[in-house]
Amino acid sequence: MKNPNGYGTVVKLSGNRRKPYAVRKTIGFNKKGHPIYQPIGYTETREEGMEMLALYNHEPWNIDRDKVTLKMLYEKWKEVKSPTVNEGTRRSLQSAYKHCSKYYDVVYRKLRSFDMQDCIDNCGCQYSTQWAIKNLFGHLDRFAFEIDIINKMYSLITTAPPVPDTKKEPFTDDEIKTIYENKDDEWIETLLLYLFTGFRLNELLSMELTKIDLDAGFFNGGSKSKSGKDRFVPIHSYIQYIVEKRMKNNKKYLIEWEGKKLSKSQYYIFWNEMMEKLEMKHTPHECRHTFRTKLDSANANKKCIDLMMGHKSKDVGERTYTHKTFEELKEAIELIKFDFWV
Repeated sequence: MKNPNGYGTVVKLSGNRRKPYAVRKTIGFNKKGHPIYQPIGYTETREEGMEMLALYNHEPWNIDRDKVTLKMLYEKWKEVKSPTVNEGTRRSLQSAYKHCSKYYDVVYRKLRSFDMQDCIDNCGCQYSTQWAIKNLFGHLDRFAFEIDIINKMYSLITTAPPVPDTKKEPFTDDEIKTIYENKDDEWIETLLLYLFTGFRLNELLSMELTKIDLDAGFFNGGSKSKSGKDRFVPIHSYIQYIVEKRMKNNKKYLIEWEGKKLSKSQYYIFWNEMMEKLEMKHTPHECRHTFRTKLDSANANKKCIDLMMGHKSKDVGERTYTHKTFEELKEAIELIKFDFWV
């Protein structure tokens, strides 16, 4: 069915593009009688394009490139895009926006990476807020690029500080009990995955479902060193149900966000929210430290501990896995027990 006059169109562009459908309206004609198009945005499918066009016609936004300020763009992003992100991210980005007030009235397409970096570096907050500000400019840049306000996304070359080194403190048994009592939270589930696998943050975020063997009861993953790569870690009985559920519901990775691989920076945002909810102060790496501590306290076989942690030691030597080794690994990890666990 043809769209009404003046409604706009969705056309497929030539070439191999990630978003091949252009959403546009005719705003006039040149001297030769050819239409002059106002781009509204670009989408992956025609259906998405029609939705964008309908939204635009319901309440058009001003896309004059030279007039849209940071504040105007953020308000429109909040209206159009923020409903598509989860509640935790939305709160984090709203908080980050407050630290950008210096540039509210600056035309967005005139902002450069050093302006964004200024907001990050001088927000007066810790690394989690700095990462949230960087994340905010990433969202705004993608939206601005989509509606043809900018040609370059300067947020890509901004930086935020790494997680600071801190003295590693293992989770106490009381804290693990509190986590257990909140285990129905989908993100606290990921905390349990860390506590009972000993993987590093990037290792678990990169864990593909094809690397998990439910029948054998093992993860196969790891990175960083020869002894750490492609190591086998048994699936502890406490987290078996979490792994099964995620293998059934997820597309590719054990931990996903909106159907995609989760970045470390985004996970830290969720982590901080978890720590606030649980009233705790820990880093993700302290899950790995807790895993090692609990195995040591249970007098687990030293060779098995080093194999699961991906550490090179005299007990490991040349890493080989036999049927006996797999059985020993399972016995070792199940030594981690808690009286309150049902």
